[in-house]
Amino acid sequence: MKKVLLLLLFYCAAYYGNAQQIALLKYNGGGDWYANPTSLPNLIEFSNKNIGTAIKPKPGTVTPGAAAIFEYPFVHMTGHGNVFFSEEEAKNLRNYLLSGGFLHIDDNYGMNQYLRKELKKVFPEKELEELPANHPIFSSAFNFPNGLPKIHEHDNKPPQAFGIFDNNRLVLLFTYECDLGDGWENQEIHHDPEEVRKRALQMGANIIKYAFEN
Repeated sequence: MKKVLLLLLFYCAAYYGNAQQIALLKYNGGGDWYANPTSLPNLIEFSNKNIGTAIKPKPGTVTPGAAAIFEYPFVHMTGHGNVFFSEEEAKNLRNYLLSGGFLHIDDNYGMNQYLRKELKKVFPEKELEELPANHPIFSSAFNFPNGLPKIHEHDNKPPQAFGIFDNNRLVLLFTYECDLGDGWENQEIHHDPEEVRKRALQMGANIIKYAFEN
């Protein structure tokens, strides 16, 4: 029933154009889920101008256990610290993802060790798999032949994109050692060069387009 409802919501959003809205995940555990306040509005504006989306300018905010999560085709999660999902939240998040939803998790630095433990509650039978550079998400709108771009240094490791799949559909994307969200923020916040911000926004638009079409 939830799968049917989610699909109907997606089709209605597509039909009515500006009815689409994406959301930021407000999770428990103490991590700063609100870390990048300008990132999603900037990504929405870029996507609407460059890839033909019609997303509401202001993103929603939703918790993992809320029935309202099924209203959003795309949910973004970020932060620096601890993450905690209750059993009920993990079950609801799992149902959302298996019913056609998409979750993008962007490690803003320091989230990785906590997140992986909580994802085992959501998908105990699945593992995060590293995406190869030729995965369609890296070319859905803009071409990234080497895979995920590097936006911020963090621990000076190469950027990595990990995913969880259901029947070959990517339902969850975890971007690590990259920090796309910081690149989406207003330029005066992190003072990234325009070319770096452009790459971040283009990759973000790729994720939006992939999530909406798959």
